Amino acid sequence: MAAPRPPRPHRQERERNRALRKAAETGPSGDDGPIRLFGVHAVEAALRNPAREVLRLVVTENGALRLRDAIGTRAVEKENATPRDLDRLLGADTVHQGVMAEVEPLPEPSLEELTEAATHGGPLVVLDQVTDPHNVGAVLRSAAVFGASGLIMTRRHSPPLNGTLAKSASGALELVPIHLAQNLGRALEVLKEQGLTILGLDGEASVAIDEEAFAGPTALVLGAEGRGLRELTRATCHRLVRISASGTLASLNVSNAAAVSLHFAAYRRNEKGRQT
Repeated sequence: MAAPRPPRPHRQERERNRALRKAAETGPSGDDGPIRLFGVHAVEAALRNPAREVLRLVVTENGALRLRDAIGTRAVEKENATPRDLDRLLGADTVHQGVMAEVEPLPEPSLEELTEAATHGGPLVVLDQVTDPHNVGAVLRSAAVFGASGLIMTRRHSPPLNGTLAKSASGALELVPIHLAQNLGRALEVLKEQGLTILGLDGEASVAIDEEAFAGPTALVLGAEGRGLRELTRATCHRLVRISASGTLASLNVSNAAAVSLHFAAYRRNEKGRQT
């Protein structure tokens, strides 16, 4: 005989749980207030980032030990808490690892600053309405590892730069400059005017990314899973490229596609460095 299903939570309880999750993401003052970061890597990176203003630090005894050196770099006074205290503060399903920091948003770079960085460094990564914070966090990790010059996302239809994304990024949120564009098409036109080559990743493209020389400053544009690049975004790119696949499954999720593309771009840059 099948076990009886647990009763569904009442509407008030569901609303309270949603409020707890929102508070864990945006902080006590809502979208315009402090951001709450959690997880050892995300909080440690924020503490070590001089550009990040840390307003509050709540830690368990074990969390304080793990962050001892990073805490020593800051004048912020830590608040001692139990794991249950943080569960109540962030929501019982949040994997906080015994640490939570309330911080101010980072300064946002201009498109001009990012194009200047890409002129002398790695490519820019552009995400076309990628909404999953775990995917964006993973893209940020790859961007940090492979030396991307920055990330551009849409101001709407993108995840907030807060707890879930920061934990998935494992510290990379503090390392990769991020610009939020009001209109992605116009932002891409600005990049083109500044001399960047815009490459759109598309699994159906006729040209493989292996054929790209990455001879100058470049922006790699990736779309959401399933839908891919929007039509206007595709039309704005200089050309579309695909990742060559030899297996029976030809598609990658957006974070894996970003990692492969950035690795190939880094390989090309290193190859040119060896030739000079």
